[in-house]
Amino acid sequence: MPSSLLSAADSSVLLVQLSDSHLFAEADGKLLGMDTRDSLQQVIQRVSEEQADIDLVLATGDLSQDASPASYRRFRQMSETLAAPARWLAGNHDEIPVMEDACSGSDLLEPIVDLGAWRIVLLDSSIPGAVPGLLDAEQLELLEQALREAPQRHHLICLHHHPVDIGCAWMEPIGLRNADALFAVLDRYSQVRAVLWGHVHQEIDRQRNGVRLLASPSTCVQFAPGSEEFCVGAEAPGYRWLRLHADGRLDTGVSRVTGIDFEVDYSVKGY
Repeated sequence: MPSSLLSAADSSVLLVQLSDSHLFAEADGKLLGMDTRDSLQQVIQRVSEEQADIDLVLATGDLSQDASPASYRRFRQMSETLAAPARWLAGNHDEIPVMEDACSGSDLLEPIVDLGAWRIVLLDSSIPGAVPGLLDAEQLELLEQALREAPQRHHLICLHHHPVDIGCAWMEPIGLRNADALFAVLDRYSQVRAVLWGHVHQEIDRQRNGVRLLASPSTCVQFAPGSEEFCVGAEAPGYRWLRLHADGRLDTGVSRVTGIDFEVDYSVKGY
């Protein structure tokens, strides 16, 4: 059964998305030269300064770089300072059994949550040991059932891997391998309002068949939009906020921190 955090009578709800934090077991671990714990801390501080009364925090994968228990404990401790309910999903760097241990005694990994007039569905697109994504039959059935059982709610669908071409040639082989299967389900349900993902470390806001398609910054290193080969972007770490209205409208934006300077270490692999 999905958990319900607010009644449908609430006029709007506020979500905050934190994505691709890439934390390490070591507190001072660096990805491509950036201290990922420090950058996450700065993003969380910005969230706390800019957003009041958050209804749900979404962590959309690659919380960890090394899938270590310590990295997940650190992410949980840091994000809990926002004092809001949260849900996590896995990315290609995450290991679900380790995540499950870190989430023990909580509802952080529950895949469906009803919030105001909306239903948020979190899908696991990770493939153990692989970088690209795939929604297996179980995940597609979870999605179909979530949509079928709540035709009166507006739906926000979340996953880690990008289901559309984002214009970065080097990222195309590592996106969602069966995006057609995802959209085959979504296209059957008129209550789908938006699809939200991480993985790409950059901001995207498009539409497809009236459905908003949204990707968001990493809380650490950014990837350069439109790049043919791997390239670190000049943009700062950030987060996305989403205001979901009872009539199905969605307002959203990205906010980035300032003052983070680092020298890119291109010798690092496995980003």
